[in-house]
Amino acid sequence: MCDIGKVGIITYDVPHLKTEQVLSGLIIGGWKTKLMIYSIPFIKRRARVELFQHRPNQNNSILPEIIAQKHDIPYKKCCGDYEISNECDFYLIAGGGILTKECVRGKKIINAHPGIIPSSRGLDSFKWDIYEDKPLGVTLHYIDENVDKGVIISVIPTPVYKGDTLETLARRHYNNEINILSNFVFHLNNPINDFKNIPLCESRKRMGVEFEKKMLEKFPEYIKKMVMLRVVALKGCNYSLYKKVF
Repeated sequence: MCDIGKVGIITYDVPHLKTEQVLSGLIIGGWKTKLMIYSIPFIKRRARVELFQHRPNQNNSILPEIIAQKHDIPYKKCCGDYEISNECDFYLIAGGGILTKECVRGKKIINAHPGIIPSSRGLDSFKWDIYEDKPLGVTLHYIDENVDKGVIISVIPTPVYKGDTLETLARRHYNNEINILSNFVFHLNNPINDFKNIPLCESRKRMGVEFEKKMLEKFPEYIKKMVMLRVVALKGCNYSLYKKVF
């Protein structure tokens, strides 16, 4: 069993939905007295054009500081991630982008990546996985100095059902991400990964509109293939079986 001491939550200093949801899961799970929240500045980026927003609006939330005050959780507002101390046993990334080497050094930092590492790395994994006929899943992993290459703790596939729309699948995939991070202690003690032989692929940037149009066109066929994969999964699927289906 993994011994859990202090748990640091790394997030932004602005209202952030994922942070609210992860904190809620941890508090319900009984971890409130072990938590400490570190907020770092949010850098606003230029709005981009996209045909489908696959994640909920993260601004529809409240300040992490308000949540901390409500539940008596220690809260530290940092000027940058370099001010996050090494006082916690584990750190969870609820928000914060790519951390600096200075921040990562000497810490056990856990992230939930919305793709199956190392095959699905970088940004917009949900969209790229559909476009490239890859299985959907979320990876709980340690952060190191490379992008989405840290030691994997668990991989939880996102179920795909007959009749799924892009909206229902995106919502389920996002919920999978929240659940795996909120339940990180369970996964530290019960690691699972049926995709250990999945190939390494290059990290992706944001999906442009032209690729997004093609992704939308491919979606109906993707659902058919993934429903077939689910039938195989019920018989004990692993990555080798996945390759046979595709």
